[in-house]
Amino acid sequence: MGNDGCVVADSEARKGSRRPFVTAWSRVKRARNADGADETGLHRMFDLHALSCAGDALVAVGLAGTIFFSVPVGEARVRVALYLLVTMAPFALLAPLVGPVLDRFRHGRRYALATTMLARGFLAYAIADQLDSWVLYPAAFGVLVMSKSYGVARSAAVPRLLPPRITLVEANARGSLAGTVFGALAGGIGAALAQFGAGWSLRLATVVFLVGMVLSLRLPAGVDSDKPEVLPRVFALLAHKEALRLWNLPVWAAITAGGTLRAVYGFLALFMAFRVRTDDLLLAPLAALGTVVAALACGAFVATLIGTRLKLRRPLLLDAIAVGGVAFGAMVAAVFYSLPALVLLAFATALASGLAKLAVDAVIQERLPDESRASAFAHSETMQQLAWVSGGAAGLIPVSGQWGLFLVALVVAAVTLRVSAWAWAAHRASVAPATAPANEWTATSGAR
Repeated sequence: MGNDGCVVADSEARKGSRRPFVTAWSRVKRARNADGADETGLHRMFDLHALSCAGDALVAVGLAGTIFFSVPVGEARVRVALYLLVTMAPFALLAPLVGPVLDRFRHGRRYALATTMLARGFLAYAIADQLDSWVLYPAAFGVLVMSKSYGVARSAAVPRLLPPRITLVEANARGSLAGTVFGALAGGIGAALAQFGAGWSLRLATVVFLVGMVLSLRLPAGVDSDKPEVLPRVFALLAHKEALRLWNLPVWAAITAGGTLRAVYGFLALFMAFRVRTDDLLLAPLAALGTVVAALACGAFVATLIGTRLKLRRPLLLDAIAVGGVAFGAMVAAVFYSLPALVLLAFATALASGLAKLAVDAVIQERLPDESRASAFAHSETMQQLAWVSGGAAGLIPVSGQWGLFLVALVVAAVTLRVSAWAWAAHRASVAPATAPANEWTATSGAR
C-alpha cells in the first residue's frame, strides 16, 4: 500500500512538473488557430514561417562565428565588407528577376516555397563543409536570395488564406511573431552548437529547411493562384499601369520610411558590433554586443506583438512617429554615449522598423491584385535590403561612436520632416469633402 502511494505521488509530481509546459503549448495552439486561421490553413503558413526564420537564424549564427568573431577587428572589417559586397549588393536582381519568376509560377506557389526551402537546406550544408573556402560567399549569397524569394512568395500568398476575422496587418504580425520566437530559440541553440564548431549550426539548419520543404507542400491548395494568361517578363520592370499603382505617393512614402529605418538598423548592427570591441562600455565586448543584439531582437518582438492587435488606419502617421522617434533616440544616444543609451536606441529602432514593415506589407497587399503582388513585393524587398546594405556599409566607416550617431540623427530627422509632410497631405485628403475627386492619397487613407 505504501509503495502504491509512492507511485501515485511520483506520477502526480511528474504531471505537475509537465503542467506549465502543457498549458503554454495549449495557449500557443489557441493563438495559432484563433479567428479562423485553422479553417483557411493560415496556421500552416505561420508554422512554415517559424521554420524559415529558425533556419535563417541558425545560418546567421554559423556565418557570424566564421566571418566576424574569429578574426581581429581590422580583418573583420574587410571580411564584413566583402560579405556585404558579394552576398547582399546583388539583391538588385531581386526585383527584375525573382518577382516576375514568382508571378509567372504563382499557380505553383507551394512548389516555389518548397524550392526555396530545399535550396537553402542544400546551401547551408555546403557552407558547413566550406567555411574556409571561397565557396562560402557565393553560397551565402544563394541562401539570402532564397530567403528573400521565400519572403516574397509568402507575402503574396497570405491574402489568399486570410480569414474574414483577421486583417492583413494582424496576419502579417502573427506570422512575424512566430518567426521571431522560433528564430530566437534557434539562435540560442545554434550558439550552443557553435561551441563544437560553426558547421554544426549550419547542419541543423539543413534539417530545419528540409522539414520546411515538406510543410510547404502540405499547404492548402488555395495558396496557388490561377495560371496567368500573359506571362510576366523576366528582367523587366512592372508595366506602366502597375508601376503607377505601386509607386504612388502613399506607397512611396511608406517604403521611404521603412527603408530609412532598415538603413539605421543595418548601421547599428555593424557600427556597434565594432564599437563595442574598441570602446569602454562597462561590459566585456562580447557581453556588450550580446546586449545590443538582444535589444534589437526584443524591439522586433514587441513590434510583432503590437502588430497582432494594431488597427492600422493611418500608416503614414505611424511611419512619421516611428522615424521621428528614432531620430530623437539617436540624438540622445550621441549626447549620452553609453551602453544603456545604445541599448534603448537599438530597441527603438527595431520596434519602429518592425511596425513600418507591417505597414508597407499591408499597403501593397491591399492595393495590388494577386497577379502582380510578387513583383511588387520583390521591388519593396529589394529597396529594403539595399537600404540595410547601405546602412551596414556606413557602419563599417571607422568614426567615433558619438559622431556616427549624431550623423544618423541628422539624416533621419530630415526624412522625418519629409514623411511628416506626406502624412499631413494624406490627412488633409482623408478629411476633404466627399464631393472632392478621389486622388492617390484617398486610395490608401484607410489601408490597414
